[in-house]
Amino acid sequence: MNIFELYLDKIKSVIVDLNKNNKLEIPESFNGINAEIPPPKFDCDISTNVAMVLSKINKTSPLQLAEKLAPEIKNNDSEIETISVAKPGFINIKFKPSYWSNFIKSITDNADSFGINDKEKKNNYLVEFVSANPTGPLHVGHCRGAILGDVISNVLIFNKHKVTKEYYVNDYGNQIINFTKSVYFRIREVHFKETFPEDNPDLYPGDYLIDFAKNIISNNSDLKFDNFDEIRDKLTVLSIEQALLLIKNNLNSLGIKHDNFVSEKNIVLNNEVESVIDFLEKNNFIYKGKIKAPAGEDNKDWVEREQLLFKSTEFGDDKDRALQKSDGTWTYFASDVAYHKNKVDRNFDYLINILGADHAGYIKRITSSVEALSGKKDTLICKISQLVKLIKDNKPFKMSKRKGDYITVDDLIEEVGRDATRFIMLNRSSDVELDFDFDAVKEKSKDNPLYYVQYCYARISSVFKHIDKDLNSKIELYDFNFEYSNDEIKILKKLSEWPKCIDAASTKLEPHRIPVYLYDLASEFHSYWNLGKQFPEKRFINDQKTVSPDKLIFLKAISNVIKTGMDIVGVDTPNQM
Repeated sequence: MNIFELYLDKIKSVIVDLNKNNKLEIPESFNGINAEIPPPKFDCDISTNVAMVLSKINKTSPLQLAEKLAPEIKNNDSEIETISVAKPGFINIKFKPSYWSNFIKSITDNADSFGINDKEKKNNYLVEFVSANPTGPLHVGHCRGAILGDVISNVLIFNKHKVTKEYYVNDYGNQIINFTKSVYFRIREVHFKETFPEDNPDLYPGDYLIDFAKNIISNNSDLKFDNFDEIRDKLTVLSIEQALLLIKNNLNSLGIKHDNFVSEKNIVLNNEVESVIDFLEKNNFIYKGKIKAPAGEDNKDWVEREQLLFKSTEFGDDKDRALQKSDGTWTYFASDVAYHKNKVDRNFDYLINILGADHAGYIKRITSSVEALSGKKDTLICKISQLVKLIKDNKPFKMSKRKGDYITVDDLIEEVGRDATRFIMLNRSSDVELDFDFDAVKEKSKDNPLYYVQYCYARISSVFKHIDKDLNSKIELYDFNFEYSNDEIKILKKLSEWPKCIDAASTKLEPHRIPVYLYDLASEFHSYWNLGKQFPEKRFINDQKTVSPDKLIFLKAISNVIKTGMDIVGVDTPNQM
């Protein structure tokens, strides 16, 4: 039940009727007309700007038009108690007490679907996220993007879209050759007691490769490790298998499971790069030409040469992009275009890429290529996951671990837990840097948003436990003729905003709105709970040690939204803390 959409529909119905009776001019589109909860200083429940939007076409002031429309809106709705006009032309509506009783009945009767936008067209999304090189464990730099991609997927799924979660495995190219050599030298170290060549800058130094080496040795007794070139192909496969096992374990620790793992190597070996080049050539999207030095390069050292170029400037990029290197091999961009052709050919409505902060400059070229491949704008949506700064004792926090010169996902979870990692990583918009304060996420106070939301749910659970009721069971009530106080209606208004939160998180791909909303809802609840210390009538458990039906269903409605939101975020709702 989205009360804002319902009231917009009612208001639109009124103005359409007035137009039919030649009492009002209306535009072709109703874009811009909204219904919102007004600031607390106004004694009303919902406010609309309809008079301000229609004033120009009706050649009258917003205030005058509002005075004309207000009685028309009230006469068409029996649930309105009072209606008033406020400068510069807002129409403010206050509902009868019965409205909120009906509202709470509706959202508890439809607890599983409350928040879902049934009117929205349902699409088929492919969400690609993480896609870290398969050369070692996931680190904190991957963590925020992993959670962002997972929760974007979760909120789309909640809103009844179809979603496939995908990981692109970059298992082709020089980095994989160097990675395989690193594993080989660790095998030599374990098997033949040789010293690992730490001074070789091309090798991966992490001690986690020792575990890879031991696993490969123990599971491949028939494999000889005397000559790298003879076993390179087999060892590459085994090394990537080990890396992906570790990465999948890291993802599992975060509560993340992908549907697909797509191999770059398979894309290349299946000649999909050549195929996409043919497609681009047939459609006149490539040519041979020269490009200028990249910004920041010393022009004296830059050699302009003829290259195979993609016409990405035709799609809004700042320059055309190279598809082939000087030695004739394909660029990384070429294989990435082939991968995105693979995506486009699978007939998704939208492709979503979650990219790290260092890939922001890559967005124009890859979105340009997808537009060329699909023939449609906005098929590919890229979301940037900005950097995370770890803080402990009010200073940058570094760990000294055997896994390398970075902090792994498992390190972070071991320090603060999965729930805190997911909730706090998502607590700010992904396009701004995030300070992850270890001390703050362990506090049991309002300053720790995760604790504050979980504590809200635990408090509600404690009331149900007191009367031997299961919080997860449906409450059967036949009389919803309640009269909620202003303090309770304030919380009901917050609950009414849940569908708007879901809609924004889904359509704008901004899942941080969910933990922010949950924190605000928890704050409203805790404030009300604390009123019970002064005012006995505000207490949920009364003097007879029972809970009245109005308060029971009130608590149930809050807990349903908290549980739904936390499930989308992928965080537990404990019954006690």
